[in-house]
Amino acid sequence: MPYSLVSAATLGFDLVRLPAGRAVADALLTGLAADTAALEQLAAVHPAAGRDREQRAALAVRARKARELAATVPHLRTAVDGLPGADRAAVLVAQLERSTIGDAAAVERVLREDVLGPDHPAVALVDEAVRDAAADVLADAAVGAWAAAVLPPLVARRLTGPFAVATATGVPTTPELDLGPATGDLSELLTGLRALDDAGRARWMAAVDASRAERRPWATAMHEASWGAHVSGRTRTLATAQLLAVRAFLDAGFDTAAAASGAWNAVAGCVQGIVMGDLLGSDALTVLFSSRPAEPHRGQEPSAP
Repeated sequence: MPYSLVSAATLGFDLVRLPAGRAVADALLTGLAADTAALEQLAAVHPAAGRDREQRAALAVRARKARELAATVPHLRTAVDGLPGADRAAVLVAQLERSTIGDAAAVERVLREDVLGPDHPAVALVDEAVRDAAADVLADAAVGAWAAAVLPPLVARRLTGPFAVATATGVPTTPELDLGPATGDLSELLTGLRALDDAGRARWMAAVDASRAERRPWATAMHEASWGAHVSGRTRTLATAQLLAVRAFLDAGFDTAAAASGAWNAVAGCVQGIVMGDLLGSDALTVLFSSRPAEPHRGQEPSAP
């Protein structure tokens, strides 16, 4: 399945279930945040920089072989069907715990074509060679992290090493996100997630179960918010918010089973509602916020931004 920035919540669903999904989010966020100086810094650490033609060719072969290995990360297209008579929902959750919706090629494409695509404010201001080299460094880092569980450690380090050097020398990994009045609401959500304990995670899962029992049209509301982002020019903003939510979700301590069982969908829905709240109707907002638990001291659902 291809990813796009419009469907960043789907990409986030895979990232929160991958062992090194946070590192993939870091590479994507760095691309979203990059100005001309950052693109030049990324290009400068490209492994082929200063190499002769033969050495560059050898590096290209290594990169291709690494991507062939990365393609072996389990995804739903290759997931084994459940046993006859097994509970369908339980089988699906079990498959989602160990399989991704997209693959390494899809995450590389979204980085190169969407994150660093024509809408990027800085890409057009640098030479094509700089853009391509920076894209290589970010793509290698994303692929290396995506496939960390199946790549030999040396191969993974070769892919992710240049990006690590760039970030250690000051390349920013977090875009500034100005949502106007809703900025505080998003910050509150992400900060609250990072502070969750066992009881807090249990409240989220209880809210997820309650919302599921009500059969709310979550997918329709998510699509409405994504479409609103597309037509209003906020696709990159919404994608940035979802990738920041990936970090907060992982900091919250949710495990793979919780992510597959609805915890990520609940968080992603809240993000969609906060970022696009001014363009959504009350029905959609009610659905998107329905799986967010009331804080013990608040006793009520969050209001729409």
